[in-house]
Amino acid sequence: MPSHIDSVVCSGVSRRSFFRFAAGASALATMPILTEAHLALAERPHFSDPNKGIHIDANENPMGPSDAARQAIIDIVPRGGRYLMPLEDEPAEIFAKQEGLKPEWVLSFAGSSEPLHYTVLAFTGKDRPLVIADPGYEAPMWAAKVSGAPVLKVPLCDPKGAACHDIKAMLAASSNPGVIYICNPNNPTGTCTPRKDIEYAVAHAPKDTVLMIDEAYIHLCDEPRSLDFVKEGKNVIVLRTFSKLYGMAGIRMGFAIGRPDLLEKMAQFSGMNALPVTAVAAAKASLLDADLIPMRKKKIADIRTENIAWLKSQGYAVTPSESNCFMLDVRRPGAEVQAALAKKDMYVGRIWPAWPNSLRITVGTRDEMMAFQKAFTDVMSGSTAGLVAPKLPGRLAERPFTHMS
Repeated sequence: MPSHIDSVVCSGVSRRSFFRFAAGASALATMPILTEAHLALAERPHFSDPNKGIHIDANENPMGPSDAARQAIIDIVPRGGRYLMPLEDEPAEIFAKQEGLKPEWVLSFAGSSEPLHYTVLAFTGKDRPLVIADPGYEAPMWAAKVSGAPVLKVPLCDPKGAACHDIKAMLAASSNPGVIYICNPNNPTGTCTPRKDIEYAVAHAPKDTVLMIDEAYIHLCDEPRSLDFVKEGKNVIVLRTFSKLYGMAGIRMGFAIGRPDLLEKMAQFSGMNALPVTAVAAAKASLLDADLIPMRKKKIADIRTENIAWLKSQGYAVTPSESNCFMLDVRRPGAEVQAALAKKDMYVGRIWPAWPNSLRITVGTRDEMMAFQKAFTDVMSGSTAGLVAPKLPGRLAERPFTHMS
């Protein structure tokens, strides 16, 4: 009699896809999967209307999906009544071919937040800490709460300069870390950690430690990528997403890239959900558009450069970003400035406790950033003392993740 796995494979679902849902019974079904959108929403003043004002607070790409991706979505919609699971492997296969990877070393997910959480769940625990940069992307810490893992925050090195990951300090933080998380470029600073430092981390991490390298913003910078570590069979899982440069944050598509044994252990937590056919179609079209990355990279970089230059001309310090966001030191409590800007329907990113006088600013359109400059000038010309953004109502303020699962 064929095994359950074989019967599923024979039904038209590949073993690679099967990793995503084979262990659904063991998944933590109640665990919230937090994304940048969720974390930004938790700090937006009282559910600000997304159709009102300017939102440069969630590292979204206002350009949205490419024309080819939009057309692919339109074309697939009539077939949206089908699960179409055999199509789910196509974007991963295209990506693997483009990057010189074995197809079985790439798994598709609805964004990169899912595999980020699953990796933490799979490889950390009460005796296997999570090591993370500070300030850094917070989502892995929520997963560590579920796994019971200690979270060891390591300050960025040279905070008034390069503001990159302090790799040696991160390695020294624990003798037995389960996961060392490196977001490169970093969220929220937009800064890149040099390739030589990443190489050092791969070479000196403890034998059973997994390096999770989050390359959500990698298309926006020139720093060398980390996929070659996967090709070499290292204990590395690289995350990629279509949410940023590709403009598909609301459509949800991403990859986890790693050795099959690492992916299989991580994917035990991934449940049995199918990918949206619209996301699969849009991702495939985006990958096949050779001009998309350089065109959007330049456009975002030009607007970022203009605004950083303007802020510096006004006397403000800004992180040397290579991404679609940067940290702005407002020289007073950042929460007050955030609240003052919100009164003008200008919504900027949240505050990290390690840098309380700084705000993260997402790079919007040129018109949005011109409006930001005006609102920021008005706010900073007066007092913001005592201003507080309205809190989320009821239990949402106490446990904001309850509305984010």
